[in-house]
Amino acid sequence: MSRATSSRADRDATTGGVVVIDHLSKNFGHVHAVDDLSFTVHPGRVTGFLGPNGAGKTTTLRILLGLVSPTAGTATIGGSTYGHFVQPMRSVGAALEAANIHPGRSALDHLRVYAPQAGVSDARCREVLDFVGLGSVARRRAGGFSLGMRQRLALATTLLGDPPVLLLDEPANGLDPEGIAWLRGLLRHLASEGRTVLVSSHVLSEVEQTVDDVVIIAKGRLVHASTLEQLAALAEPSVRVMSPDAAGLDALITEAGWRDRVEPADVRAPGVAVIHRVSAREIGARAFAAGLELHELASRDVGLEGIFLQLVGEDVGAGTAEPHLEEVAR
Repeated sequence: MSRATSSRADRDATTGGVVVIDHLSKNFGHVHAVDDLSFTVHPGRVTGFLGPNGAGKTTTLRILLGLVSPTAGTATIGGSTYGHFVQPMRSVGAALEAANIHPGRSALDHLRVYAPQAGVSDARCREVLDFVGLGSVARRRAGGFSLGMRQRLALATTLLGDPPVLLLDEPANGLDPEGIAWLRGLLRHLASEGRTVLVSSHVLSEVEQTVDDVVIIAKGRLVHASTLEQLAALAEPSVRVMSPDAAGLDALITEAGWRDRVEPADVRAPGVAVIHRVSAREIGARAFAAGLELHELASRDVGLEGIFLQLVGEDVGAGTAEPHLEEVAR
């Protein structure tokens, strides 16, 4: 099979660009790094693959790229596993580690190493360097690059073969605010061209202005998958109320049927309550009708990051197993 024919076959295989994770599991001994995970990533959209460190994100991506064998389930791109692509870089662009760059090579020479695998010319190497903002340092050795510059070079590598699917692991790591804004625009542009863009991160706030859809995992399991708008809709109103009449406030809560919506008062002074799933307007109206004096009626905005933290729960900041397991997987 000729290179041109191989390239066409790979592109045909990823025409749909749909990434499907179907009941995927990966065990490292007794540790369940990925546990019966299922979700779908669609083309023309940027999908955030989110979870605390150690949640199983990188393991999932490595299985998707054929670097790790699953214990059970499947991970496919356009209906095929990664190993079936004859010229993978023409089908899938992946950046798992920005640090995997030889320090003695220039940015241009780094891309030249991968150019034969992607079936592209030297001109294409220069083109993608310009595209990611590294054209002016094309001949500088990568060893002198900042982490942000290496991230850009890693992105340039993923784009060499002009693939319809992009898998990026923590691409904003090391970027300054200007670089993050640039990355946001780049990913939106790539998705607008109909590409499938999957971006992992352990911080929702880092990608919330970029993604269309979110897939959130914790302890290797799916905890939420939806559009970003649907995730935001999960935010429930929360209001802090303070009154000099503690008994009156308590009676108001009971009469309104809000007892199960009030946070435990263990650490608050009498006359102070935090009430969930009730608006400040409704609380204020009932207090006025009851003649209850209020000194504070403050809505608390949970926000997307707050929702994310609630979904992943105790896993936040606690997961350290996966990096170790990745070393085992290598």
